[in-house]
Amino acid sequence: HKPLFKTSCITSKMRFSFACAALVSAASYGMSSAFVPKSLGRPALKPVKMSFASEVFAPQEVTFADTKETILKGGRDLFPLLPKAFEGIKKVGVIGWGSQAPAQAQNLRDSLKEAGTDITVSIGLREGSSSFEQARNQGFSEEDGTLGEMFSVIKESDLVMLLISDAAQARLYKEIFAAMKPGATLGLSHGFLLGHLDSIGEKFPDTMDVIAVCPKGMGPSVRRLYEQGKDVNGAGINSSFAVHQDVSGKATELALGWGIAVGSPFMFETSLRSEFTSDIFGERGILLGAVHGIVESLYRRYQRQGMTPEEAFLQSSESITGNIVKTISTQGIKAVYTSLNDEDKAIFQKAYSASYYPAKEILQEIYDEVASGNEIRTVIMHGERIDKYPVGKIDGTNTWMVGEQVRASRDEDNIPLNPFTAGVYVATMMAQCDVLLEQGHPYSEVVNESVIEAVDSLCPYMHYRGVAFMVDNCSFTAKTGSRKWAPRFDYILEQLAYTAIDNENPVDMDLIAAFESHKVHEAVDECCKLRPPVDISLFAETSTKEIVIQ
Repeated sequence: HKPLFKTSCITSKMRFSFACAALVSAASYGMSSAFVPKSLGRPALKPVKMSFASEVFAPQEVTFADTKETILKGGRDLFPLLPKAFEGIKKVGVIGWGSQAPAQAQNLRDSLKEAGTDITVSIGLREGSSSFEQARNQGFSEEDGTLGEMFSVIKESDLVMLLISDAAQARLYKEIFAAMKPGATLGLSHGFLLGHLDSIGEKFPDTMDVIAVCPKGMGPSVRRLYEQGKDVNGAGINSSFAVHQDVSGKATELALGWGIAVGSPFMFETSLRSEFTSDIFGERGILLGAVHGIVESLYRRYQRQGMTPEEAFLQSSESITGNIVKTISTQGIKAVYTSLNDEDKAIFQKAYSASYYPAKEILQEIYDEVASGNEIRTVIMHGERIDKYPVGKIDGTNTWMVGEQVRASRDEDNIPLNPFTAGVYVATMMAQCDVLLEQGHPYSEVVNESVIEAVDSLCPYMHYRGVAFMVDNCSFTAKTGSRKWAPRFDYILEQLAYTAIDNENPVDMDLIAAFESHKVHEAVDECCKLRPPVDISLFAETSTKEIVIQ
């Protein structure tokens, strides 16, 4: 499809052509490799095989759109199989106490206990960390060997679940590898460290198993849904898993057992490289950054059109978190559109048609920045200056102050589905799906990173307490990336999408037809069938850590 927005600048084209000619000329004269950025030599993203076997569990084949993939459905009825999956593991060291660690450590401890194992789950923290007291409050202690200094715990553990911040992993990985005992498995919940090692030309030690279990949602939601699903054979957050190195021959079973133990409703296979690319990309897109930018831009636009601040917030943020995502969660993306009357469908079409390409432009830029290693370097550099420039508050603007008032008087059963808001939001979600599909990511990963995580894990937090409660309960990598890219979505929608509508640009009906017939809808529908019958409740008591930056 041809984009709605074209710019032509002879001068820019001449400059670009000259730059390309200069680059080709330099290459033909044998440009030294020292002048070629390392990112250009990064390993290519290989297709994920999407098929795995297990001698412990019973994976099944499902059809997502036009592809067949193997998944493992979870459930508490599988807990009796955990001793076999964790065979040879006596101690699990969960290193860190950030977004994922408190939830995964507690879920793992509870599941392994229910399974009748004597496996110890121990928390490892840097000496002097303020998180020691928080860990003690959740039942971990130095006295019973379930809490200690991180390197001491690493040395004693058979499975080291490395859940410290990505920036800290990049800084400490050599000491961590050196501390691990022979035969121990390195467990990750994000592929960021591989991305960092790629960028500096290094690898994991080839003597150890390296696996990943990556819940497709923030840590607090992993714990909340585990707690709230105990009476219905389990509920939780879907997880991807990856076996990056399998020296022992047991890595797949351990990864699957880990995913079952933390409460994953279903697990799908990925590669560590595919995971970190899609994950870092996704959280800067529709999961966090894009939805923040969408709300800010619509909130201002609706007020310019004559709405009160309260009504503008209701028709933007509340419409997304209180109606649109709930529809997507249970009925799929397309249901948002098909539920509208003809007049509202026309409004949706205008918003979708005008927003898709501007959103996709930013999304493609984000993907390229992640795949090249640039975004990973940005996170590491941010971590190096965090003491001087701490992560700041993002919900002190008028938008979110008004939002607090709106939530106080909310009528949950009468939140509107604004067709213009829906068009902008769905266009951005679909653009994100298309970027990932065009880069070769499988449907299971595309749908989880672009749809399910947004509607079942993240947006419920924004609905409950605003954008900061959603963003700041995610990882350091996620919250810094969201802050960086949200203004870009805000700006491009304001400058390109909304001006196109105001200038009465025609709707691209080919784009609308492509949306209606998109194969991703079939994949989303299949995922909806796998969804547990539990909606996350933010009002229920929980034992997990949740953050509010003051």
